[in-house]
Amino acid sequence: MTTDALLPALTARVRATAHTRTPACPCGAATPAETTVPDVTLADTTVCDVTLADRADATVVRHAGTVAKAHAADADTAELALRVAVAARLPGILLPPLRPTPVTLHGRPVTYWPYGAPVDPEDPDAAPWEAAAVLLARLHRAPAPVAVPPMRGPAKAAGAVARLRATAAHHPATAPVLDAWAALPAWARGEEAMPDTATLCHGDLHLGQLIRHPAPDGPWVLIDVDDLGTGVPAWDLARPAAWYACGLIAADEWHRFLTAYRAAGGPAVPSHDDPWPALDVPARALTAQTAARAVAKAVAEDRPLDEVDRSLVDACTRMASVHPSAPRG
Repeated sequence: MTTDALLPALTARVRATAHTRTPACPCGAATPAETTVPDVTLADTTVCDVTLADRADATVVRHAGTVAKAHAADADTAELALRVAVAARLPGILLPPLRPTPVTLHGRPVTYWPYGAPVDPEDPDAAPWEAAAVLLARLHRAPAPVAVPPMRGPAKAAGAVARLRATAAHHPATAPVLDAWAALPAWARGEEAMPDTATLCHGDLHLGQLIRHPAPDGPWVLIDVDDLGTGVPAWDLARPAAWYACGLIAADEWHRFLTAYRAAGGPAVPSHDDPWPALDVPARALTAQTAARAVAKAVAEDRPLDEVDRSLVDACTRMASVHPSAPRG
């Protein structure tokens, strides 16, 4: 079945699932008098059959208070089921699924989740850096199930670099990105096992991975378990660390995040000493990954690098002149 058939089929599935969860729906499927669903009213039809994302690696559709996500076609369904099971075991840290295991729809594994209110991209001053840090610290301290697979952060970074090689090999910004990538240890490039195989990690932490549940004012929880697994916990701090090092977020935001993580007992960095020996390699890897994506996207769109793109490539150039630190902590 073609991917063109996926979106309408997924929409039909999430609609049917939503109608089994709520006695009334804004779409009018069932309308007992004076009945509302948890986060919307019967008059709000804008929350029915809304496509939140439609990419090769994730198609996400919302109907009222229910969300369905079709994961990448090459996702390992058995591993995804283990990751979803972890989310079910850690409510208050991870958003619990509505169904315990994925189902298959047109060759894509599909999971079902309650809707939550995302971070407002138009209000950067309200970014929940402290909440993200505390949730990470709690996740890193949670016992990891024996069967949970490795965290997929290094594998995803390797995929971004491979796409850069395939699509932008001759771009002048590609060489410094590849040089920075080549200087990393094999585990950070996804070529060997990570030095920590016992700590539970999110694998792809950024502010888009937090929602308030129940919407609109519930507590923050982490979403998106596609990359969750055991590994080096500093990887989950690496994106904000890299953004801080590249000048993409303010020092205040980084220090709020780091201070909250330490105060919550997060094990990825020392509680008082310099955090960068632990963060250096993961932050370099995330910088190379983000730069690889930026250059590949610019080439695909046939445009020059913008200011953010150039700052990432410049960081890769600087990284190549200093050998990465051995991880610790």
